[in-house]
Amino acid sequence: MAAGALAQGVPVPETAAPQTAQGDLSLTIYNGDLALVQDVRQLTIAQGRSRVEFPDVSARIQPETLSFAAAGTTIIEQNFDYDLLTPGKLMEKAIGQTVTLLRTNPATGTETRERARVLSTAGGVVIQIGERIEVLRDDGLPVRVIFDRVPPGLRARPTLSVNLDSARGGTRQVALRYLTNGLGWNADYVALYNEADGTIDMQGWVTLTNSTGTTFHNADTVLVAGNPASGPNGGGGGNRYPQRGMTRAGTEAAARERLGDFYLYPIRGRTTIANAQTKQVSFLDVQAVPARKVYAASVGWQQNDEQPRNVQSRIAFSSSRGSGLGDALPAGTVRFYQRDREGTPQFIGENAIDHTPMGSALSLVTGDAFDITVKADIEKRETISGAEWEKSARYRVFEGGQTREVTVERPTTFYRTTMRYTLTNAKAAPVEVELTQTGLARGWWGDDTRVTLEDIKGEQVNADRRTYVVPVPAEGERVIRVTYETRY
Repeated sequence: MAAGALAQGVPVPETAAPQTAQGDLSLTIYNGDLALVQDVRQLTIAQGRSRVEFPDVSARIQPETLSFAAAGTTIIEQNFDYDLLTPGKLMEKAIGQTVTLLRTNPATGTETRERARVLSTAGGVVIQIGERIEVLRDDGLPVRVIFDRVPPGLRARPTLSVNLDSARGGTRQVALRYLTNGLGWNADYVALYNEADGTIDMQGWVTLTNSTGTTFHNADTVLVAGNPASGPNGGGGGNRYPQRGMTRAGTEAAARERLGDFYLYPIRGRTTIANAQTKQVSFLDVQAVPARKVYAASVGWQQNDEQPRNVQSRIAFSSSRGSGLGDALPAGTVRFYQRDREGTPQFIGENAIDHTPMGSALSLVTGDAFDITVKADIEKRETISGAEWEKSARYRVFEGGQTREVTVERPTTFYRTTMRYTLTNAKAAPVEVELTQTGLARGWWGDDTRVTLEDIKGEQVNADRRTYVVPVPAEGERVIRVTYETRY
């Protein structure tokens, strides 16, 4: 397992030095399309007031987050020119201006030139040639538009400009620091499941994406796993939803560097992250981790299935140090494979995980089991009297202390419900199915649910859920019944 920096492949030597104005780059990339760029350059700054330009910054920079530092200088004003030189922008900036159309006759190869005035680019390019109005069609005919000059405000590269007041002239170190969108990463896991041995081999990959409009050259890069708060209201921190696939949270500390409450995943060596590029580097490689297949199904309260349902197929494993992956797992997607009879790995399903502490237990759904089904039926539902209800009471609670007069609303009707669960197994081997009855907690008025009869002893997970582990014979069927007495 790579417990330190993320490994990279064999470097390929570049044939020429990159054409960039960037200096010594450091990137800190967070989950959720956010990155911190730190760029240290050597620039010549004149004494007094001057304008300094910084090309090759991110086109998706957050200008309000810019920090500029240079000895003996004071910032007066900063501007970010984000209109990049593209064909579409050229046409937009040319509205009201005159351009040259160069048309080529596809039959003869003869070229003709006409001067045209650009009227509009909304939904297409509308031009005026003399007294006639035309739409510049995009029909594949050889037509070129020649501009007399580059319109002001368009730049070939994203450029930041700063107006400075410097106490002295000369070359010195200038440090830029800013946040940008468009740089992000997530984890992808490839797990090879060996059902016979009850193990998985897992590789973890970091997938970097760059949609900033800028290539970052030879950058010292570190990835942060976590959800730092962002935005004016501090949103973005913490998970709003339950952890996907995590059945028990871990309590083991991973052997990784931390930044506050986040884990750091540095990339070994400097790397270039090109614009519009997806890059993958390895951070996890573990073999023979104990794992097991789990069949599971959930049934809602008073659920009456019209037909049998396939149960879920899951793979359960741990991220613990002693009997698992031995690492904290960044959020991402786990893709499972299993070898067929020929020994070829075949895809069997995938699921997502959130940031998972080391030592956690996970159970990830890979799909529906083809041969195993469950069917829930309300076999019997009847009302019972208050006296019958009292017979199933297990305890009484009396409040002592101060005497007060209260009004208690007592229901006069109670219910007895017998659920029948039919499980089938078309496999040649017996299986166990984790069957969970949900919907047992109905609020303050119905939280006294009583299980009076059950064919298999269940485990009360919480007030709302009770789970049964049901053995189902090979090529067979198993029927179990449970009786509940409720206020609803």
